[in-house]
Amino acid sequence: MQIFGVDIGGSGIKGAPVDLDRGDLAQERLKVLTPHPATPDAVADGVQEVVEHFGWTGPVGLTFPGVVTGGSHIRTAANVDKAWIDTDARALFSERLGGLPVTVVNDADAAGVAEMAFGAGRGREGTVILLTFGTGIGSAVFTDGVLVPNTELGHLELNGHDAEKRASSKAKDDHELTWEHWARRVTKYLAHVEMLFSPELFIIGGGVSRKSEKFLHCIEGIKAEVVPAQLQNNAGIVGAAMRATAGGGRAV
Repeated sequence: MQIFGVDIGGSGIKGAPVDLDRGDLAQERLKVLTPHPATPDAVADGVQEVVEHFGWTGPVGLTFPGVVTGGSHIRTAANVDKAWIDTDARALFSERLGGLPVTVVNDADAAGVAEMAFGAGRGREGTVILLTFGTGIGSAVFTDGVLVPNTELGHLELNGHDAEKRASSKAKDDHELTWEHWARRVTKYLAHVEMLFSPELFIIGGGVSRKSEKFLHCIEGIKAEVVPAQLQNNAGIVGAAMRATAGGGRAV
């Protein structure tokens, strides 16, 4: 079975049909740059471009980099235009896609659902936390496979700042940090999250998961197991497609 997944991020909008039996992309994904400013209409244009590129006419699952309540309404917009707040995203995207059925979910939650079903979290019980390091830091928290949605742990305070301002991959690039220096910041952040939640497993996702050999060995002193995401930067696309068919809170 195939469903289309779209992952909307602060820097790019990526999408492809997803093979839900394998938990993998059915075709090579298309990525377009996230517009700046990333207003609702401008982002919807990007989503339309990605979906129409494949000639897709079925259900579409979309991620959003912020809190999504009721499967549609946007409550926060840290890395996109503030005009998103209170937007009915499902109605916006469905209208732009010619009435196709649309599901909208927090981006890290989608990535987490995919990793729990097909990746590094598969078969893991207890508390598992996926953290996506990109333009910001997204989070997905699971207890015995059940998702606690919209946790947004990237906005925990770290050294007087939102953690994502200090430890995201964008912060690494903006401050021209070495992998070792950045890993020290990530370690401080993980230690803070661990103190609050005591997880058995941290899954490190986002684009940096492709380069885990550059920094993972520098993360020390964390009691939980720390592993890279297996689906890497495709996890959001896969999870968005999964949520377009499931709708529940369990990663199955």
